[in-house]
Amino acid sequence: MRENTRSAHVPGQERTAEGFATAMAALEGAAAPEDVAGHAFCSGRAALTAVLLAFLREGAHVVAPAPGAEPLAGVLSRFGVSADFVDMADLERVRQAVRPSTGLLYAETLAEQVTDLRGLYRIARQAGALLVVDSTLAGPFVCRPLEHGADLVLHEAAPLLGGHDGCAGGVVTGRPDLVAKLRRVCADLGVELPPGEAGTLRGGLRTLPVRVRRMCSTAMMFAASVAKHPRALDVAYPGLPEHPGHQLARRLYDCGPEGTRFGFCVGLTPLGDATAFVKSLDLVEEGPLGGSRTRARVSGGRVLFSIGLEDAEDLLEDVTRALDSLS
Repeated sequence: MRENTRSAHVPGQERTAEGFATAMAALEGAAAPEDVAGHAFCSGRAALTAVLLAFLREGAHVVAPAPGAEPLAGVLSRFGVSADFVDMADLERVRQAVRPSTGLLYAETLAEQVTDLRGLYRIARQAGALLVVDSTLAGPFVCRPLEHGADLVLHEAAPLLGGHDGCAGGVVTGRPDLVAKLRRVCADLGVELPPGEAGTLRGGLRTLPVRVRRMCSTAMMFAASVAKHPRALDVAYPGLPEHPGHQLARRLYDCGPEGTRFGFCVGLTPLGDATAFVKSLDLVEEGPLGGSRTRARVSGGRVLFSIGLEDAEDLLEDVTRALDSLS
């Protein structure tokens, strides 16, 4: 997939929610087979809620990723929608989970595994369901799901788009007829993106390609180096040739002058206590993934990093020191 070079400039709408949404639609739809529209929300959760309310009715069914999306179950059950949570990278598991009432497949662009978006597209079409992809931890300069069959692409803005860790917002892009339904739901819910946040997010898009290139480059170096450490039991990063999703990632992810960008999320299983390992790091903080600073999330004995904008050598030195100290 070629690098996205389409301009996101929207004359006269630099500080409006419409301007931000239109710019994101231009980026996500750079090579999509049809026109792409967008709509901005006050948060990523509001954007997802609007999608669920717009396209699901009582008795409908959703297939969503596990782990990670289970909190959706409480939201869905409130209006009579059931869900199965499966490994969305396992297409056979997804097929088995689909029912006649399935109205929506919800997937994530980037995790430790690579999601086969084209395979999910085929399953969704056969089931007569929508394919909605959360691309928060990728962005349009790594992967553009609309090019691979997604009907709608959702972003929580805080982790990546604005360039400022505290900036809230959400945006959905996709087919104009579907986005039109979202606009109506958004108006009913009163969850529009405020102008101040819209201006910050729109400004953040100017530096997005530079930031993403830096983060992906650092993640590649980080993963390749940490994988050689004797106290790293396993390192999962799609840019590593030994990763089971490496070839699929090469087909799905964006390719710029420096080569394929494999994202900025790296999984690590340390030989020792994962929580103690993360707490011993100086440059990494535990918390929600994404943002300009490298963050880590601990699950069991595994650590998932989202690489930020720190100096690559400094970050590697910090992690190597923490691995060395594990007993």
